Amino acid sequence: MEAAHQLEPWRDLYLMLGTSSAALIGLLFVAASLHLGEIGAEEVYRLRVQYTMLILVSTLLFATAILMPQPLRLLGAELAAISVWGLSFPITLMRRVLKIPHARGRGGFSVRRGAHFILGYVIGLAGAGAVTAGREWGLYLVTLCYANCLLASIWNAWMIMLGIARGERKNR
Repeated sequence: MEAAHQLEPWRDLYLMLGTSSAALIGLLFVAASLHLGEIGAEEVYRLRVQYTMLILVSTLLFATAILMPQPLRLLGAELAAISVWGLSFPITLMRRVLKIPHARGRGGFSVRRGAHFILGYVIGLAGAGAVTAGREWGLYLVTLCYANCLLASIWNAWMIMLGIARGERKNR
């Protein structure tokens, strides 16, 4: 299969990225479980944890698609579907959180970070389009999207935990 040969140089990178995504999903799940009371009581935290988890799942799906032997054009279509699905998360989160009074700043919610996720998925969609057209260079854009989502998710999770810690200090 020609696509498998073309994607071989990407294998180790996506094996590492997929493993990182899976580990971060597990860590976020544990951290959220440890602070379930605070997260359950605060709609902003609940939404942010939910959407951060979904974004990390989308990165894991990117890695799975890239590691699975298949024709390049089919891979491109899968990457496009994942990008569109992922793009819906920050848009939906921002729409929902902006309706919550005083949501900005609580738990580190930031419209700028939401826009960062949106831009990342748009870049991923452009890369997926290139891969669908048989252009391997599109994987560079998909990888940029992946790295953006991974790093922003880590920052997002950190800001949620800082917000929870601030709330715990105020309650003492």
